[in-house]
Amino acid sequence: MEAWVFTGQGSQRKGMGAGLLERYPEHCATADRVLGRSVRELCLQDPDGLLGLTRYAQPALFVVNALGCLAAREEGAAPDFLAGHSLGEYVALFAAGCFDFETGVRLVARRGELMGEAGGGGMAAVVGLAAEQVAALLADGGLTEVDIANHNSATQVVVAGPAEAIPAVRELVRRHGTGRCVPLNVGTAFHSRHMADAARRFARFLVGFRLADPQLPVISNVTAEPYRPGTVAELLGRQIDSPVRWRESMHELLRQGVSELREIGPAPVLTAFWETARNEPRLPARSAAPPPPAASAPLRSPAVPDRGAADPDPGAAALGSAEFRRDYGLRYAYLAGGMFRGVASTALVVRLARAGLMGYFGAGGLAAPDVRRGLGTIRAELGADGAFGVNVLHSIDEPGPEERLVDLCLEYGVRFVEAAAFTGVTPALVRFRFTGAHRDADGRPTAVRHVLAKVSRPEVAAEFLAPAPEAVVARLVAAGGLTREEGEVARLLPVSADLCVEADSGGHTDGGVALTLVPSLGRLRDELAARYGYPERVRVGAAGGLGSPEAVAAAFMLGADFVVTGSVNQCTPEADTSDAVKDLLATLDVQDTAYAPAGDLFELGARVQVVRKGTLFAARANRLHQLYRQHGSLAELDEATRRSLERTCFRRPLEQVWKETREYFLGIGRTDQVERAERDPKHLMALVFRSYFARSNSAARAGDPAERANYQIHSGPAIGAFNRLVHGTELADWRARHVDAVAELLMRGAARTVRERFAALARD
Repeated sequence: MEAWVFTGQGSQRKGMGAGLLERYPEHCATADRVLGRSVRELCLQDPDGLLGLTRYAQPALFVVNALGCLAAREEGAAPDFLAGHSLGEYVALFAAGCFDFETGVRLVARRGELMGEAGGGGMAAVVGLAAEQVAALLADGGLTEVDIANHNSATQVVVAGPAEAIPAVRELVRRHGTGRCVPLNVGTAFHSRHMADAARRFARFLVGFRLADPQLPVISNVTAEPYRPGTVAELLGRQIDSPVRWRESMHELLRQGVSELREIGPAPVLTAFWETARNEPRLPARSAAPPPPAASAPLRSPAVPDRGAADPDPGAAALGSAEFRRDYGLRYAYLAGGMFRGVASTALVVRLARAGLMGYFGAGGLAAPDVRRGLGTIRAELGADGAFGVNVLHSIDEPGPEERLVDLCLEYGVRFVEAAAFTGVTPALVRFRFTGAHRDADGRPTAVRHVLAKVSRPEVAAEFLAPAPEAVVARLVAAGGLTREEGEVARLLPVSADLCVEADSGGHTDGGVALTLVPSLGRLRDELAARYGYPERVRVGAAGGLGSPEAVAAAFMLGADFVVTGSVNQCTPEADTSDAVKDLLATLDVQDTAYAPAGDLFELGARVQVVRKGTLFAARANRLHQLYRQHGSLAELDEATRRSLERTCFRRPLEQVWKETREYFLGIGRTDQVERAERDPKHLMALVFRSYFARSNSAARAGDPAERANYQIHSGPAIGAFNRLVHGTELADWRARHVDAVAELLMRGAARTVRERFAALARD
């Protein structure tokens, strides 16, 4: 059996591809279009010395190696196995039919950009020492920031870390007296923890591509095993900050019966590692991997079909309202709620849509330009008919952001909005809901847009279950916000055709109990529907505490038409928050959350549920609110209290905090807030204290290690329940918890729970 292997970055050189580039002009033209420059000039002449830069070297090397693969295939040869070192793995996947040539160029171009941006690091090859010896040297020398990046052979590894640490590694090897250390001419710590941000961003980028399973077995750098079905995107995302396990990969080929190896690349570097592996004792197999694809599969680069959705579980598909699934175009009566400031990211929304599910983009708290970019990205990825929604977060003292967000939703053709933290119906929501409303051919009033109101209080639910207030409709029609026909329909249909009962959840919460709220608001729905004579039934869903199949099953058994998850989706690769936050969330148990004041409703004393474990935010935020209630101004604080706040919460004098807060409000045109604060010392104190909430949220999303004690992470106990559910499985690692996989696990498990419970009742 024969394996083909492809070289990675470092093997590029001026003049590479001579003869190949001329042989495949159409492929070169495709690469030129994607890269915006001549790939032939770059590879053959490199007049500007760009091949030494990661962002140019990676796509150039991919092109040359991919064309080399095509040339080898035209010779009539065909491998039994494929592998590639780092970047070379993309050529192996191209050869295995996972994506076409143009997609491969686009992938490696973005990979090169992201990896090239992660500067400030260095790498060195350590020759003559085993990986275990190098790891011991690093530990004994206190070089905790240096990782082993490449396990190339029994006596060669590559280390990566901060640039200033590489000379120290060289000195450690010199003192050891065995082996030698050769610094590499790179400015980045590839395949180490220092690439985590690049890996996270690239994983989000991968969501936009349809990647097929390999038609020939490809050995993964991350696992040193053949790719398993459905893992291409996941492993490519992890590859950037995971070590290249090349030695184990060579032993895996030997275990599979490979006896011949063909290296494709500008400079031979991998054959030596193969020969070393052949002449040493076999490494033990790590696990029993499933059989690889048939070696007789054709080597080609097909048009890759849409990844599509997993086959729905019939039991899970039967849970909840069939009308809800029909109106939303979903496989399951399941939604992922919008998480503040884009934590419910475009990547999360796109991945769910491609799995036949739906999520809400977390537009709440984002600036209008960020929302516009997000909606543009989602539309570009999903097209005009893609299923997604947008979270609209109520601003109690300033309707402007809410109005502007609705404008953007209408501009981008958004059909679904999740209204969160609303204390009542607002003109912006009425305008969104009834724009485009009309009477159908049978004269029935019809609205083409859906407002999903998240509520936990009957009086708020009653407003959303009623038609829009007459005064609001009249003003909108008079101002041109709605047409006369749209206003007429607004008087006949509920503001919210879908109501979500929010129990004890992360973020804004009244700490309600689903067992009482869901049936109670369901009865309220029935009463108001009878009163107003609506032509269609309003659906009532459930959110809060849904972190296990049993909880999801209980929600449906209470009568929920659909479910909305939240906290469990924050601990997924698609969520746009820091790895530090996800690492912490993955350790939580059901008791590791607490209540704290809500920053946007600070003066009212509204609460949010946040992570308690590993952060002091809840205690510090509650203290700030207590001080606000007890004092009329910052001047009333005693000196010890002031010093404590400046040391723990703000890390700067309170006067400086106010100066920065004042500049912020002036910068966004909120002079009214500044003028009021300068007249009212208590309002000034509120604005200063509220700035802590903005800082603590940003620190968590950025993963700032210096601010870990102040991380504000909205989460309910559902994440603790989910962690217990997946303990000891591959989903214990949040990097494997893709948002659609979470949905499948919960919904399929809920269906199984319902079946088992009914079977048990029948037996009894």
